[in-house]
Amino acid sequence: MRISILGAGAWGTALAVVLGEHHDITLWGRDEATLFSLHQERENHRYLPGIALPGSVCCTHRLEVALNQADLLLFCAPLAALAPTLERCAALATQTPLIWACKGIDPESGQLPHQIVQRYVPASVPWGALSGPSFAAEVAAGLPTALTLASHDAPFAHGMASLLHSPRLRLYSSHDLTGVEVAGALKNVIAIASGLADGMELGFNARAALITRGLAEVSRLGEALGGHRETFMGLAGLGDMVLTCTGPLSRNYQVGQGLAQGVPLAQLLDGLGHVAEGVPTTRAAMVLAQRLGVDMPITGTVHAMLEGTLSPGMALEQLLARQPRHE
Repeated sequence: MRISILGAGAWGTALAVVLGEHHDITLWGRDEATLFSLHQERENHRYLPGIALPGSVCCTHRLEVALNQADLLLFCAPLAALAPTLERCAALATQTPLIWACKGIDPESGQLPHQIVQRYVPASVPWGALSGPSFAAEVAAGLPTALTLASHDAPFAHGMASLLHSPRLRLYSSHDLTGVEVAGALKNVIAIASGLADGMELGFNARAALITRGLAEVSRLGEALGGHRETFMGLAGLGDMVLTCTGPLSRNYQVGQGLAQGVPLAQLLDGLGHVAEGVPTTRAAMVLAQRLGVDMPITGTVHAMLEGTLSPGMALEQLLARQPRHE
């Protein structure tokens, strides 16, 4: 299959490496110099140093080249780039099936990725979301990873999961697109809280409690938006939550740790070199929670801390001071 990956960051490059073992890949990015270097040196020095691109991967900065004759588009850039990229694709009248691997909620509109996709992609074109517990560096290194491919079009999700499946990249299909997207977006928010707790050395017990109660509030919002409860117990829910809240490679976890050490948020974000989607997603989640009347105490506390109305120490005190209640 001919797959065009839109986005040449860590995740796009990692998927190009693993999918390039079985498919013809075109890796697209906006920066001409970066893509020329990738094509010539066969290595993404900035995001995945030491990982070689397979010979089946072609690199280009020309979107029309990436779209030409592709059997599948795989969007792997941050959520903020989804609408502008799809607008360019629409101008080129592409009818190619689309899968996106970005996670988050648009902070301006409060929309999930599939609601953004609907604005630009014709209803006749099948599409879906790829999500689950995955660090790009481990995927690129060939370590075993399991992901969920979700679509309202169940046959499309099942068919694409089968085509993209490999021994090292196991794919499961789902028809709960909303649940998968909500889980993928909001686990980043809980990861900030988990990094904060670990940065303040509150121990494994506190981290386990945060993950468990965090999953509960993410599930509440997800179900209120139409997601299915079982989704939040699966790879896209519990699996991604555990990984992001405990793994040191998690950018959102790193943000929480840095805040615990007194590093200003702007400095943390500048130093990451990657996008920490949990930061803009927190505000969007709170808007949705208030509109739907969903209680999200951890998300609310993280939001107040990121907005500067609570210090990291006060944020943890606020969480620990909550009244006991029935679980």
